[in-house]
Amino acid sequence: MQVLRQLPILNSRNLLVGTATGDDAGVYRIDRNRALVQTTDFFTPIVDDPIAYGQIAAANALSDVYAMGGRPLTALNLMGIPADLVPPRTINLILRGGAAKIKEAKCTLIGGHTIRNPEPIYGLAVTGLVSPRRMLTNAKARAGDMLILTKPLGTGIITTGIKRGLTNRSLERRVIAIMTRLNDVGPELAERGLLKAAVDVTGFGLLGHLGAMCRASGVGAEIVAGAVPVISAEVFQLMRSTVSLGAAAIISTSRTNSQNGTAPLRFKKYC
Repeated sequence: MQVLRQLPILNSRNLLVGTATGDDAGVYRIDRNRALVQTTDFFTPIVDDPIAYGQIAAANALSDVYAMGGRPLTALNLMGIPADLVPPRTINLILRGGAAKIKEAKCTLIGGHTIRNPEPIYGLAVTGLVSPRRMLTNAKARAGDMLILTKPLGTGIITTGIKRGLTNRSLERRVIAIMTRLNDVGPELAERGLLKAAVDVTGFGLLGHLGAMCRASGVGAEIVAGAVPVISAEVFQLMRSTVSLGAAAIISTSRTNSQNGTAPLRFKKYC
């Protein structure tokens, strides 16, 4: 954000979400009923299975559009590969994994770009559509809203544990299944008018992304830590093994108190 503040910016009345609040994607209005949602996201491998890696990276990029209440339209592959170390078949499997998630999201893969890189990176640039009236942002949380997590927390800890050989195969399969599941519930709830604010929880964890939402919205938050859903009790064992924290979910706010997936968290107005 400090770097972005120094960039010259062309203001436009059609720019609905830019860099000011550090949201998951930019939103640009086309007309009264439609706005473009644009984002890009990529990272290095967090699992050994190339297909799973491609699926996770694609789902992660698509999630940024879902977190804005949008529906993905098109995607571009973004890849960096050390060609002398990674064989063509592995590259193909990564891309196949990504393509499978793009297809599942009813999104069209229209191309991409690959460069040589010292270590593998893969992700997507995604364009989606959203109604300006139903758009979600990280700046619309209000006092009294409840927090909804679309997935349990702990993926960052577990994937770090996988890299260090501290987890079993069962837990690895479970966390991969969670990370590859699309967060498409976001636009479904937004289109019904049930949500106003949301954020994609990834590398900065629940507290990091929730803190950004609170700053952007001008509210505080209260969490009952023991009631926050986690993937497995093994997460806490890994934490005691000094594994670093991370997560992958969308958190969204609603004025309804759902009995399924609602953590005991409320937003409150700053005094």
